[in-house]
Amino acid sequence: MNTLDAMLTRTSQGKLGFPAPGPEVLNKAFACALRAPDHRVLRPWRYLVIEGEGLQKLGELLVAASLAETADLTPEVIDRLQKMPFRAPMIVVAITVYKDDPKAPPEEQLLSMGAAVQNFLLALHDQGFASMWRSGSITGNPHLKKGLGVAAHESIAGFVYVGTASAEPRKITPLSVADFVSAWQG
Repeated sequence: MNTLDAMLTRTSQGKLGFPAPGPEVLNKAFACALRAPDHRVLRPWRYLVIEGEGLQKLGELLVAASLAETADLTPEVIDRLQKMPFRAPMIVVAITVYKDDPKAPPEEQLLSMGAAVQNFLLALHDQGFASMWRSGSITGNPHLKKGLGVAAHESIAGFVYVGTASAEPRKITPLSVADFVSAWQG
């Protein structure tokens, strides 16, 4: 698959199963992530790979972190939180590592992380794997961040669920470039 085909055909896959990518595929995907645009060469990123027993522990951490914020969670919500990590055989936690640099503000470093995750997703797709990038308010939960070892100068950019597509990809709705692009004449 060439780069353009990968970009035009990649979709988020919510139904992911085994197998997860092996070390060779994963290392290549991370190598692609590390090629993201990075003004000032700050490398404002790091990743945690969670699979196997780590998924169970992540589910327990999600419950504990949520209970620390809201003590009256229903049994259904607790069950859903415990099961969340098992939507895929592997989860990659993308962590933005903010560096103090006056020429590269935090917003720019976050954009660099976003580009890195996109490279990672495309590299997985190119190698025959599927993914879903998830975030939400839980990424800012201080108890979750502490449990994952996320430092004060870091933030969770999201959870990338990784595996093999268990269903056909969603149909891609073509967008008209003209609806989003215009010439500026000054």
